[in-house]
Amino acid sequence: MDARSAAHVLEQVAALLALHGEPAATAKPFTAAARRLAAAEGDLAQLDRTGLLRTFHADVQAACLDLIETGDSALLERLREDTPEGLLEMLRIPGLGPSRIHRIHAGLHVDSVQELEEAARDGRLAALPRFGARMAEQVLQGIASLREQGSPVLYPHALAEAQRLLAHVRAHPEVERAELAGTLRRTNDLVRELDIVASCRSFPARVAASIARGPQVREITGGGGRAISLRYTDGFALNLLCVTAPEFAVALWRATGNDAHVAEVRALLAARGYTVAGDHIRDSDGRDVPISDEPMIYRLAGLDFVSPELREGLGEVATSAAHGLPELVRSGDIHGALHCHSHFSDGEATIVDLANAARARGWGYLGISDHSQSAFYAGGLDRESIVRQHAEIDAVNAMFSDFRVLKGVEADILPCGRVDYDEATLDSFDYVIASVHSRFGMNAQQMTDRVLKAMDDPHVTIIGHPTGRLLLTREPFAIHLDAVLEKAGAVGVAMELNADPHRLDLDWRFLKSAKEFGAKIEIGPDAHAIAGLDNIELGVAMARKGWLAAGDVLNALPLNAFLDVVRTRRAMPRRTPASVTAVASGR
Repeated sequence: MDARSAAHVLEQVAALLALHGEPAATAKPFTAAARRLAAAEGDLAQLDRTGLLRTFHADVQAACLDLIETGDSALLERLREDTPEGLLEMLRIPGLGPSRIHRIHAGLHVDSVQELEEAARDGRLAALPRFGARMAEQVLQGIASLREQGSPVLYPHALAEAQRLLAHVRAHPEVERAELAGTLRRTNDLVRELDIVASCRSFPARVAASIARGPQVREITGGGGRAISLRYTDGFALNLLCVTAPEFAVALWRATGNDAHVAEVRALLAARGYTVAGDHIRDSDGRDVPISDEPMIYRLAGLDFVSPELREGLGEVATSAAHGLPELVRSGDIHGALHCHSHFSDGEATIVDLANAARARGWGYLGISDHSQSAFYAGGLDRESIVRQHAEIDAVNAMFSDFRVLKGVEADILPCGRVDYDEATLDSFDYVIASVHSRFGMNAQQMTDRVLKAMDDPHVTIIGHPTGRLLLTREPFAIHLDAVLEKAGAVGVAMELNADPHRLDLDWRFLKSAKEFGAKIEIGPDAHAIAGLDNIELGVAMARKGWLAAGDVLNALPLNAFLDVVRTRRAMPRRTPASVTAVASGR
């Protein structure tokens, strides 16, 4: 590793130490070493031979030696894994450093940009010691600046803002109907702009102008027309299209699908003698065809209805023409959740509280999958803790006749490809989620072999968050995903669609491939609190976007059918690959 890359790692360590509230004296040696390495030339190993690293603090030396030996920093990975994803996102806000973020998190228990924005607006942030109204206003300006730079926003945060604006548009006396459109209606994981189409009782341009004069509008583009773009004081951009009632269905369809999708449908309409003229469809004689709803547009084109989530120009039009689109999974198809953390590791809720919350959502089972022993930074369970947890689960299960808590675990896939815990311990779990939580810097072949080897263990039911990405803050690690998906389908291991809004991993773009390889998808909320169980809703939305039907989803199975899948896996012989290039860590 070159010196400047190492300097960047040390800077990240220093920032995360401050984010965790460590004393300044703990982070300072990393910052000082980072400055010296940034000014140095050459490889880190070469600098070690010159004696430079021996002048650093012992903790910094250890981190540098780790970088030389493995290309990764175990310290940085541990700090990242132990940091709520939303706090990492907050680091992107101009003028808001890690120490302030720590004080905000400790004082207000907010852990997302959306919650921070709400706290700055409602006075809670200003009331914190050493903050005040001026600092709260600076935070709001920083968030707005981030959005104005075109930075994308996580889907749930964009949806919350869009629903607020949609309510405002619907409240206009001349608006009879309004709906979300664009990337938000297609449930894209990241959103840059908001889109709303409104059906108006009077002149659309007049209604658009009236809405543009509303509160918190800072900038208007396209004033005077019925299609305008508004920039709000919080930085969000809204594209508003106001139309008449007869135009609404076509306008909503055009504003929802991406350019490729709309162009493909237009071509099929043209082949049948229809022309799309603005927000109208005309027949071969030039007469307007009354369009009552979107399904009618697809019928005119000779297509089955294409759900908004699929309108990405990725083969959905041809598949619709062949009547091959799946019946997409729905929230009501989900029978249980399997990726949930309790107070036994890094979760907030007790097992009985999680169970009651799951029953209230209509599920028949809930899997508790706390971290394994190698994830010591997240309260990973040793054998004694496992015994205590399983006894508690037995006691909770004795309370219910119509519901079951399953004994699961999120076990680390070690760098050598082995799954954390010995065979006897793994036998004690009802199912195992195997996840990579360390050594993200492996090359693609090493990481692929590491995961493939883990899948040879018949205890493994699910591969958790298969690419390790954190939206907006961490890129996926290098891995040959097709090889992993192919093997998953061959050996009956499910791939996770981790529904934490900061992860959404597996990416929706790979779900169709997983399905084609025959791999089941587990929609996991990765819940660390009761509210986190609701991540399932977002996971279902992403599963729909990835062309999944209920039959493609592992936890759309009833309890006994799911346990049959686990038993079938457990009965398979353990495979021993001929070669594994993953670098062993000695464990």
